[in-house]
Amino acid sequence: MMDSTLPSWLFLAQEAAARRTNWFQIIQSGGLIGYILILLSVFALAMVVMHLLQLRRKSIVPPQQVETLDSLLSRGDINSALDYCLIPENDSFITRILASGLTRYQRSAFGAFEIKNAVEEAGEEQTARLYRATDVLSVIGSVAPLLGLLGTVLGMVGAFDTLGAGSSPDHTQLAKDISLALVCTLLGLVLAIPCLALFTFFRNRIDALAADAAREIERLLLYLEAAPGVKPNTPPARGGFVPRQAAASTSAGYATGTVPLAAGEAGGGGRS
Repeated sequence: MMDSTLPSWLFLAQEAAARRTNWFQIIQSGGLIGYILILLSVFALAMVVMHLLQLRRKSIVPPQQVETLDSLLSRGDINSALDYCLIPENDSFITRILASGLTRYQRSAFGAFEIKNAVEEAGEEQTARLYRATDVLSVIGSVAPLLGLLGTVLGMVGAFDTLGAGSSPDHTQLAKDISLALVCTLLGLVLAIPCLALFTFFRNRIDALAADAAREIERLLLYLEAAPGVKPNTPPARGGFVPRQAAASTSAGYATGTVPLAAGEAGGGGRS
């Protein structure tokens, strides 16, 4: 009962202190397994905070970077866009993917036809990296109940040893053994349930953010697909094969008169 001679705030403080002492005693009764579970819970909390900071749209698809890349690619300045993506200060999910695609576009003779494959491969790799970072929560959520079960088994073994010690068992030791069994189970479940729930939450969040990034990247790549002609470093085709883009450009040149006709072709003439 509440002592009428004590102020209410002092009574509440004493009650809170007693509660903290009880929780500390409960954790202590978990033994070594309990301390291991506490350490895992601290590590899991740090991972959750890290994922909450990293898995944001501003971190995955920074608006400022999207605007800058949109401005560069809309002008056809592919070199500057690639240099911008390779700057360490601009490192992000979207710049790493675009850097891979623009590099393939610049270095390959048929980069315009391969850029989508390069972007898809880089996107899968970057998404897999985010998935692997969340696997820690899955591992903790899977291991915690097993550690709790281990503590339960140890506690029950100790309880039966105490019961079999003699005709008058030590009730204090028996209570400690049973407490060890129950507390380890409690700590294991309290740690595992939030970890598995947060693991699923972060996985779904990664899928949503990756889909947003894919839409932005696809919109930026439209500037490359709409660019007329073929890149200057495209080599001439062999064996009479002309890429579709080059053939379209050449046909348009003949039609407008910007591409001169070869000798013997003027006026439809030629050797018979």
